[in-house]
Amino acid sequence: MHTDIRHAPGEYVDVNGTRLWVEREGAGDPLVLLAGGPANSHVTFHPVFSQLADACEVVYYDYRGRGRSDKPDDPRAITFDGDVADLEGLRRALGFERMHLYGFSYGGLVAQAYALAHPGRVSRLVLANTLYSASMWQANHDNINAELQRQFPEVWERILALRAQGHRSSSPDMQALFAVHGPLTRWYDASRAATLPTEPGSPDKTLYFAFVGDDIDFEPGGEVAKLPDFRPRLAELAMPVLILAGRYDRALYPKLQLDFKRYCPQARFVMLEKSGTFGHFEEPETVMPLLREFLA
Repeated sequence: MHTDIRHAPGEYVDVNGTRLWVEREGAGDPLVLLAGGPANSHVTFHPVFSQLADACEVVYYDYRGRGRSDKPDDPRAITFDGDVADLEGLRRALGFERMHLYGFSYGGLVAQAYALAHPGRVSRLVLANTLYSASMWQANHDNINAELQRQFPEVWERILALRAQGHRSSSPDMQALFAVHGPLTRWYDASRAATLPTEPGSPDKTLYFAFVGDDIDFEPGGEVAKLPDFRPRLAELAMPVLILAGRYDRALYPKLQLDFKRYCPQARFVMLEKSGTFGHFEEPETVMPLLREFLA
């Protein structure tokens, strides 16, 4: 993974009894970036979002317990509701009256919950390659597993053999096998997978499996199993909404992404034709002008 990252100026900010790592660049209306994972740091947004620093204040931050933010003694203390509450706490701490939100993957769930709970605080909402429920999370993994069966049948046979022996999908032996799916299912150009920015210790695997459950590749657990289904409420979103999906995303795949178009008909929906999951990284020449226009 690529680790030569140019960070914006950063500092720790006290939020709800912990310290969150926050980086800010540019000036204007704040654009708060909500990372995926749910155990990843903010670095997957570097360096492309710096392109918007001449149009708004770009705010990167690490959720509680992730990236450079303070770690709890017990990763099970990290909750989805806590992430939503921390976003509101961060808004207050930074003194923002209103803010734009860019929710990517897991961050899109946080963004949906926040925008529905605090609609007056969100100027514009971007949901990028994201999910709307625990059942969609399950469907994503079902599709990933189907891709593995078709493209890597020998790997899938070894996964099933380990499963027959009682291994959970979080076991190191299982994870070594599941690792082949990343370039296969999340990229238009699989060679780009090795260039995605990352930092040591991110994602935090212990936190990840505490949050999603220790058998996530087959069945959601932990906080993911408790997620609400946002579909019935998406039509309530009154602020401008932009939804981005990747044509070649085989995890957050297009058939499910079109549900956002159905349940949030007031939104602008854009299918990125040369992207997988990481549209901002694979098609910045498309995504950044789109965001610049939308946020203006």
